[in-house]
This record gives sequence, structure tokens and C-alpha cells, in this order.
Amino acid sequence: MHLSVSLRILGILLMLFSSTLLLPLVIAVLEDDNTITGFLTALSITFISGLACWLPVRNARHELRIRDGFLITSLFWTVLGVFGALPLALTDALNLTPAEAIFESISGLTTTGATVISGLDALPQSILFYRQLLQWLGGIGIIVVAVAVLPMLGIGGMQLYKAETPGPSKDNKLTPRITETAKALFVVYLALTVCCALAYWAAGMSGFDAVCHAFSTVAIGGFSTHDASMGYFESNTILLICSLFMVVSAVNFGLHFTVWRARTAKAYRRDSETRFFLSALLVCIAVTCSYLILTDTLAPTDAVVHGLFQAISISTTTGFTTQDFAGWPGFLPVMLLIFAFMGGCVGSTGGGMKAMRVMLVFKQAVRELKQLIHPHAIIPLKVGKRRVEASVVSAVWSFFAVYMLAFVTIMLALMATGLDFTTSFSAVAASLNNLGPGLGQVAANYSGISELAKAILCFAMLLGRLEVFTLLVLFTPMFWRL
Repeated sequence: MHLSVSLRILGILLMLFSSTLLLPLVIAVLEDDNTITGFLTALSITFISGLACWLPVRNARHELRIRDGFLITSLFWTVLGVFGALPLALTDALNLTPAEAIFESISGLTTTGATVISGLDALPQSILFYRQLLQWLGGIGIIVVAVAVLPMLGIGGMQLYKAETPGPSKDNKLTPRITETAKALFVVYLALTVCCALAYWAAGMSGFDAVCHAFSTVAIGGFSTHDASMGYFESNTILLICSLFMVVSAVNFGLHFTVWRARTAKAYRRDSETRFFLSALLVCIAVTCSYLILTDTLAPTDAVVHGLFQAISISTTTGFTTQDFAGWPGFLPVMLLIFAFMGGCVGSTGGGMKAMRVMLVFKQAVRELKQLIHPHAIIPLKVGKRRVEASVVSAVWSFFAVYMLAFVTIMLALMATGLDFTTSFSAVAASLNNLGPGLGQVAANYSGISELAKAILCFAMLLGRLEVFTLLVLFTPMFWRL
């Protein structure tokens, strides 16, 4: 492992991130609000810190190893969460403590969507835009975007891309060169964002709201410029547009690129993970809408529209709301949270354990049942027409075990801070799955919990965004051995 190269890359990435503060700074200047000084200060501190990391080791040249990729990825998301909090902490109108500012920043970058801020409608547009921009950047993954730039600076990016997208994936390299892969993913991501913004604008949103909500929709983030979230617009058309783009964004972006390049949608029908994800989503939607109608919670038309929207929003871990789903009757709130554990597909902007892993666990369970009936039969585990290697199944079960262990441990830690079971369970589910809204005390806002609880949830959000192993591997003694 080469710490000098890791520090050099971290410095470059910090300097690159400081440039993203220029957009909200321009809005602050045009609106002449009181955030100009905060953004200028944050930009200067971030750029100078990146420069200070880069200068001493600017001539370091070593081949990156996979351990370097894990370290850089984890370090950058953690460090960026802290530096991303600067504009929020330096804005007097927000009145945030340092812990709250870091919580909000990490929530944005990890596309979790949990917030400690209320009164969004009265905030300066520069701050509102910045929050949405954090989610958009987090959605594509700062690291994946950066590997399109780093080769020009003499830095290879394959290790970073592997560290950013761990787990079972169908095609880690869509094109022969990792740089081209990153560019292809970014083009698809940008195209979806533009289409989503235009659709929102055509449906009646203002230009500002359309762009901001397109950022958080395609990123599957959930931040909004209004306290009422998507319910502010009171438009079924906007909710249906949002539902469509949330589903599209929860599908593997590599698959989108394949379809775009082949100019045919056959790849969607052939993809086992996409079929499984859409089937599970349809079950969630059907149960939600039916139960809302049967219990007379909403009028039939509202039950279909809001049930469909809320089921998609929670299941894909976006976290937009139109209704207080925590107050819905019976099992619905908990069921929606459980579907969020699956989240989106591998290679999407969704959180959770990913549909591919859930599908493999389900198929393995079915295979074991068949094996009990026919103990001498050889029953291969297949995804589509391809046989799944035993090592992959073992890795998925290991991920599932570690994920559940992390969930229980973090939940117990939250309960130790004084939170009740419902709040603790839902807060960890919402943070580890990068969902956002929870139940109990965190149904609408996370400002009411303690600073220690916020810090614990920051760790949970990072753990979920980096899919557990990328971050936890840093805590093993073997990782640091030369």
C-alpha cells in the first residue's frame, strides 16, 4: 500500500470538489443573499486543504493496488463529508451545530436524504441548490466520475472503480478502458437528469425546482427544496413522472448504457436482476394500494397515486414523501421499510443490499428446499442461463451476515443513547439503506435526536453507501500489514 499516492489522489479529488462550490456561489451572488462569505470560505478551505495534501507528494508515482482503492474511497467519502459541511456550518440562517452540518452533508453525499433542517421554503436558493447538488454528486459517485479525469493526470483508476462498486455485478467494465466506462456512466446519468428536469418543468415545476428535484430523483436521494417534499406541488402528474424516474434510476446504469448502445430494450427483459426487482416492486405497490383502499385510509384515486408513489419512493430508497406514511395503518410502514432493505439494482444509485444479492439469497433458499426433497440430485444455482459459482454465493451470504450484524450492533448503540426501539430500528434501516425518513422520532426530521446518535447514524450512512466491506475492511489489522 502506498500512502503517498493515496494522499496525492485525495488532494486532487478535494481540489476538484472545491470547484463544485462555484455553482451555488454564483446563485448566491445573483440572489445577493447572506451565503456568499460562507461559500467563498468553504471553497478556499477545501481547495487549500487539497493543495496541502497534494503538494508534498505530487511526484509520487506507484501502481495502485486494490488496498489503495479501498483506502482512497473510504477516506474521500469521509473527508468529503466533513468538508461538504462547511457551507452549511457557515450559514447563520441554518443555525446548525458542527455535528448537524456534518450529518446533513454526509446524508446528502450518501444520497440518504435524512435531514436535520426545517423551514426549507424560507432558506436561500444557494443553500437549497447546494443540498441537491451534494446528492447528485453522491449519486454518480465522486470516485467513478473522477476516474475519467485522473488518467489524464497520470493516475490509473481501475482499483478505485472496483472499490466503488463491490459485490456481484454483471459487467464491471462496460468498455475496454475504465476511463471510457466512467464517461459512459456519467453520460447516461447526465442524460437522465436532463430528461427528468425537462419533464418536471413541463409538468408545472419552476425551472429551479425542476433542476433541484431532478438532481435528487436520479440520484435516488430524497432531498427537496420544500418541507412538504413532493407533496408541495399537489400534482399527480409530477408524482407519476417522479415514480418513473425513480424506477429507471434504480436499475443498473450499465444496463442503461447497453440498451442505449444497442438501440434496443431487449436487454431489460433478459436481465434477471431487473425482472426480479420489478416483480418485487409490483408486489409492494399492489399490497400498499390495496390496503389503503380496503382500510379507507385514502380515496381510491389518491390511494392508487400516493400508494404507488410512496411504495416506489421507499422501496428504491429515494425517500420522497407526499403523505405521512409513518401514520398509515397496520403493517404498511414496517413493510415499506423492509422492502427498502432490497433497495435498487447493482450499479444503480439506489441503496440497500441490492436486488441481485436478495435474488441470489432467495434462489439459494429455494435450491436448498429442493435439495432436501432430492438429497442426491445435483441442482445448480443459475441466474438466467449462467451458473453461479459457489464462491459468489458464499460472498453474498457473508455480505448478508455482516450487514445484519452491523444493523443490530448500530441499533443497540442507538438504543443505548436513549432512543426507543421503533425509532432506533427505523433510523438504522433508513441510514444503512440510504433511505432517509424513518418512524417514531425520526419520521419527519432527525434534529430531535442527540449529537451522539447523529454521529452513529453518520457512520451507518457511510457504511451503507460503501456497501459495508469497503469501509469495514479498514478496521482489520491485516489491511494495514505491509
